[in-house]
Amino acid sequence: MLLFATSFLLVILQPCTGQFPRVCANTQSLLSKECCPPWDGDGSPCGELSSRGSCQNILLSQAPLGPQFPFSGVDDREDWPSAFYNRTCRCEGNFMGFNCGECKFGFSGLNCTERRLRTRRNIFQLTISEKNKFLAYLNLAKNIPSQDYVIATGTYTQMNNGSNPMFRDINVYDLFVWMHYYATRDTLLGGSNVWRDIDFAHEAPGFLPWHRAFLLMWEHQIQKITGDENFTIPYWDWRDAEDCVVCTDEYMGGRHPTNPNLLSPASIFSSWQVICTHSEEYNSQQALCNATSEGPIRRNPGNNDKSRTPRLPSSADVEFCLSLTQYESGSMDKMANYSFRNTLEGFADPQTAISNPSQSGLHNALHIYMNGSMSQVQGSANDPIFVLHHAFVD
Repeated sequence: MLLFATSFLLVILQPCTGQFPRVCANTQSLLSKECCPPWDGDGSPCGELSSRGSCQNILLSQAPLGPQFPFSGVDDREDWPSAFYNRTCRCEGNFMGFNCGECKFGFSGLNCTERRLRTRRNIFQLTISEKNKFLAYLNLAKNIPSQDYVIATGTYTQMNNGSNPMFRDINVYDLFVWMHYYATRDTLLGGSNVWRDIDFAHEAPGFLPWHRAFLLMWEHQIQKITGDENFTIPYWDWRDAEDCVVCTDEYMGGRHPTNPNLLSPASIFSSWQVICTHSEEYNSQQALCNATSEGPIRRNPGNNDKSRTPRLPSSADVEFCLSLTQYESGSMDKMANYSFRNTLEGFADPQTAISNPSQSGLHNALHIYMNGSMSQVQGSANDPIFVLHHAFVD
C-alpha cells in the first residue's frame, strides 16, 4: 500500500528505529517515549560529547495520507515510531545506530571516515570454502541471540501504553524474519476485526529501498556476530533458470526423499524452524507473532500454480524491465502501468509493463515458484533463499 510506505521508509532507513533496541525495551523508555541510549565510547546519550549525534524529536512525514486506509491511530506503525518513542538519536556525519555507535553502510574506522567498498557475488562464483562459510554464517545467525535488539510480543495498547513492556529475545536470523513479518502484518482492529489491505514493504514505491535497507542491516548484523567485516550476501542469478539450481544439499537444501514439501535431511536447513507463518491465528487472537517455532521450512520448487507463474523469469524479462524510464507511475501501487518498480516487483507484465496482478512476474515469480515458506509474504524470509533472491533483485 502507498499509504504508509513513504513515512515508514523514511525511518526504516535509519536503523535506530528499524527494530526495538534492547536498551529501550523497558518501562522507563516507553513511558518517557525516549530512546536515546549512551554510546559506550564516551557515556553520553547518542555520543553527543563526541559529536556523533544528539537526542532529538523524531521527524515525521507531512505528506497527506492516501485513501487506502480508512483509520487513524489504530496501528502502531502509523507515523513510526511515534507510538513507542518520539525522541531518538539523530546521528551526524557517517554515524548511525540507535546510539550513533556504528558507521553508516560503506564506511569504517574509528571516526567512520574510511570508505569501504564491498562487492556482492554470484553464489556459484564462490569457492567451496567461501560458500561453506556463508552457510555456516547463516546457521550461526539462526542459533545466536541478538545482543542489540528484541521483538515486541504485543501492541502498544496491549503494553498498557508502555507501563507493561512486552518484549522477548530472538536470534539474529529470526530478528529479520520478524521484521519482515512486522512490516507486512495485518492491522488489528480489536475483537475479531482486522484490516488486511496493508503492507509497509510491498506494492508501493518503498518496495525496493525498504528491502535494500533490510539487506544492508541483515548483512551488518552478520558482520558483527562473525567479526568478518568483509562479509557480503551472495546472490542467485535466476535469469533463464529451468529449475531451482540452488536447491541442492551443497547449497540451500535439496528435496526430501519422501516428502517433496520438505528439505533433505542432509541439509543444515532441514532442522530450522520457521516463525511468524500463522497469520490467521494471530489475527483471531488479536496478537503479534511472538517468534514461537512453527515447524520446518517448507519448499516444493516448481510445483506451483502454473496458471499464475508459468515459468521463472528470463533475461529478456529483466532487460525489458531495465529499459523502463519511470521508477514509479500512476497509482503507485500494484495497479501501476509502465512502472519500473511495479514491473520488477512482479505485478506488471515483464513484456509490456501493463499491470496484471493475477500473474506473478520477476520478483514475485520466484516467491510463488518456491511453493512453500517463500510464497507466504509475512513469513517468506524464513527460507534462506530469500536473501539470495533479494540480493539479486537489489
